[in-house]
Amino acid sequence: MQTAQPNYFPALTGVRALAAYLVFISHYDYVGEDIFPAWLTRFFHEFHIGVTVFFVLSGFLITYRYYNNFQLTGNWFRKYLKNRVARIYPMYFLLTTAAFVYWYFTKDPVITKNFPSPFGLYLMNVFFVRGFFSQLWDTGIAQGWSLTVEECFYFSAPFIFYLAAKFKRLYVQPVIITAFGVLLVLIFRNVNWYGLFGNFTFMMLYTFFGRCFEFFVGMFLALQLLNKGFGRTNNIRYTYIGFVSIFALVAVMSRLPIPDGAVAGLQHPVGIILNNYFIAAAIALFFYGLLTEDTSMKSALALPFVELLGKASYIFYLIHLGYIYIFFHNWFDQLNEKAFNLYDKWGVDWPSPFQFGLLNLLYGFIILNIISIILFKFIEEPLNHYIRKSRFLESRRFN
Repeated sequence: MQTAQPNYFPALTGVRALAAYLVFISHYDYVGEDIFPAWLTRFFHEFHIGVTVFFVLSGFLITYRYYNNFQLTGNWFRKYLKNRVARIYPMYFLLTTAAFVYWYFTKDPVITKNFPSPFGLYLMNVFFVRGFFSQLWDTGIAQGWSLTVEECFYFSAPFIFYLAAKFKRLYVQPVIITAFGVLLVLIFRNVNWYGLFGNFTFMMLYTFFGRCFEFFVGMFLALQLLNKGFGRTNNIRYTYIGFVSIFALVAVMSRLPIPDGAVAGLQHPVGIILNNYFIAAAIALFFYGLLTEDTSMKSALALPFVELLGKASYIFYLIHLGYIYIFFHNWFDQLNEKAFNLYDKWGVDWPSPFQFGLLNLLYGFIILNIISIILFKFIEEPLNHYIRKSRFLESRRFN
């Protein structure tokens, strides 16, 4: 009798927190420029690989959960999409709406990039369309561009499953998808419509067509475990080999020259290959170890508190950059000024607890995690459960 496959992996939930924190570090590496050597700051700057971790993890989980029971029927597809909407959309919609409300009162160009129709841009954000335009991908909640990539995968996954089951050539599909992305660039790069598939670098870094291999390598891992189980016949520590390989490749990427007009080694052609393919493969190897080995790293990632951080990490990812963090940054500046005014009254020359950039970043990190947990517990999780139990997107005649 075949042993039932596990349905939930606490360590992989903990990995979500790790991925979100890597992205956080990559966005605020500049805070330590006066403290850390330049090579270390460059290394931290390439921690955007947290997004790659998310993509590989999505490919694995969607395939593991749905491959053996997918049906290309309207009812199944609607229920599948309902579950995806429940997981991704409520908090994204609420926080994106809040971002445009913030723009309404502040006119902060970071939100709209001076797009002529703010309401039109808002609709492009809430329907994930902005992610196809190189001039608009970082509007609204800038880091939300990755959700356009995720949604493309969610919509494609059942059809990918069908073709994989029918033709047994899963490895061919990412080649075809990327080739189609190349074709889109060749068609649209001369149109000059807000950068719609404007160039190859944008297509490879910010669209599903360029990032699809990251999902597929997660899919390969899921199929391997679904077919062969979680048993192992060797004692090779894939967890640590994969983990070290990830950051060794990041170190290589951090040594690449940054192209003109770019901000990271990721945007170098070699950086694109390292991130989209080699680091993705190393992440899958790391996951394979976490899923098939008992290690201290697995135990740490599966701790209840780390698991909670992982569950709240989606919200942390959405709020760690942008108007919410700007609010706290300005608040720390005001507290710093008040502290020194108070010291002047007292006639003392003490350091302010808010005068150090790294310390303020730590304060912000802690506060953002607290907010994320609160929003997860009281808004995201209840809405997720409510939508999943509702008849949203489902046809009544099938119930």
